[in-house]
Amino acid sequence: MTIRVLLADDQSIVRAGLTTILNAQPGIEVVGAAADGRHAVALARQVSPDVCLFDIRMPLLDGVEATLLLAGPDVADPIPVVVITTFDTDEHVHAALKAGARGFLLKGAPPDQLVQAIEAAVRGDALIDPAVTARLLAAFARSEPPTRTHQPLAPLTEQEERVLLQVARGRTNPEIGSQLHISTSTVKFHVSALMAKLHARNRVELARWAHETGRTAPGQQ
Repeated sequence: MTIRVLLADDQSIVRAGLTTILNAQPGIEVVGAAADGRHAVALARQVSPDVCLFDIRMPLLDGVEATLLLAGPDVADPIPVVVITTFDTDEHVHAALKAGARGFLLKGAPPDQLVQAIEAAVRGDALIDPAVTARLLAAFARSEPPTRTHQPLAPLTEQEERVLLQVARGRTNPEIGSQLHISTSTVKFHVSALMAKLHARNRVELARWAHETGRTAPGQQ
């Protein structure tokens, strides 16, 4: 199956670069590109891509507004959106996710992480740049009232607890592997297991659960 991607960025050199990177990946094809949010929304409704890749700051309609129109809670048939930007402020990340984005990456992210975010969006999952996970958790904690913490479907193993704590600290899979002396593939396995047990869609939700259950309190290893 080929994943059809529509991208939007107001800089032509960025559009060209992303197109080149994505078309070089097996199973991914760029089917359209737009220079502003309004054109991106119109084009998305015309070509029905599997995933949209949007910049935050665009003329006429920004990435958050475009995401809301294509993937917001009131959209009957939402199109998955991944936001990629140079702006990693809490405000931008929070707004994009609330608008319905299924991923948030910085433009400095490596191509493999970009591919992972696109594939996750197609699956209905979400991938958030690990560099902003911890800060985003704090932003949600400040802006939203506490919720009743749900229990996992099954008890977490000791190793899952260790991985969860590292995720809550915003560390990447390779960093977690180095910290816990396990392979990156093993980390990915544990993260997937944690998401399944906790009904979490992304690393931020894992981090929030860890925070709400006191696992990130001072003194935790």
